[in-house]
Amino acid sequence: MLVVMKRDATDADIGAVIAKIEEMGLRAVPMPGAQRTAVCILGNQGPLDPSTFRVMNGVKDAIPVSKPYKLVSRESHPEASRLQIGGIAIGGGGTVLMAGPCAVESLEQCRAIAAAVKAAGAVVFRGGAFKPRTSPYAFQGLGEKGLEILAAIREEFGLLVVTEAIDHDIIRPVAAAADIVQIGARNMQNYSLLKAAGRCGKPVMLKRGMSATVEEWLMAAEYIMSEGNPNVILCERGVRTFADHSRNTLDLSAVLAVRGLSHLPVVVDPSHAAGRRDQVIPLARAAAAIGVDGLIVEVHHQPEKALSDGPQSLYPEQFEQLANEITELSKLNRIG
Repeated sequence: MLVVMKRDATDADIGAVIAKIEEMGLRAVPMPGAQRTAVCILGNQGPLDPSTFRVMNGVKDAIPVSKPYKLVSRESHPEASRLQIGGIAIGGGGTVLMAGPCAVESLEQCRAIAAAVKAAGAVVFRGGAFKPRTSPYAFQGLGEKGLEILAAIREEFGLLVVTEAIDHDIIRPVAAAADIVQIGARNMQNYSLLKAAGRCGKPVMLKRGMSATVEEWLMAAEYIMSEGNPNVILCERGVRTFADHSRNTLDLSAVLAVRGLSHLPVVVDPSHAAGRRDQVIPLARAAAAIGVDGLIVEVHHQPEKALSDGPQSLYPEQFEQLANEITELSKLNRIG
């Protein structure tokens, strides 16, 4: 249930509602909005009587929430969320560009790529310090050394950093080093990791699992938010289908569906969807045209020598071309 407060409700009114919810053995999550505050009730096993709250001072209405994902749903938060991260706004207007290599390989490699992507318009640097790989013999990342390199890139170039936490044992050092903690597709339903991400104190980018439905994706986001972290970004990166013309199938219809169901910002990863360099720019254009809040793209200055995902990484000049096109394309259609 969502208890919607009046515009002129006082802090005492809101506090009384929270106290009432907690007296019932339930959990109250205040959700401040642009015009009024709402209080989401979690933990009830059955329907609640709206009149319990409607008679309280400062309460405008008490509305049952039908979706199983309470905090993620637009029913509880009708306005699109706008996340402020280190001076960068994600959600509610414009397409934020995030770019960098699949894996952090060396300081020299990251410096070369960071200089190029920043010059082209990227504001977030992506790079994996820890790499979950299908083969146990493939490059697994530099680990904590990679985190040190990412910190150095932030310091030198003034870019925000997004990098992946692959299990709950390493989420603390990742959260300490990153501005945005990424939960990868393989871990979308790793519930202990999702809970840890909800307590990590940093914004979280949650990638859709390769076989996950939209509801499963949103329920995974609910795990993070239910631990007290409201700063969640959803990332569509393609799902596994019968197709063999690309690595995955980019599901832009899911982006449209999610924007109607949830208030959370949505970004798209065309690199992991395509798996092929020649498809990345067209897919990124399509994503920008439907109004996504951001793009996260793999870029490498020497992709033929990359230790991970070279075939899908754009050359810096290709990323510059893409960035120049995105500015105009993102104006075509903003989804509310």
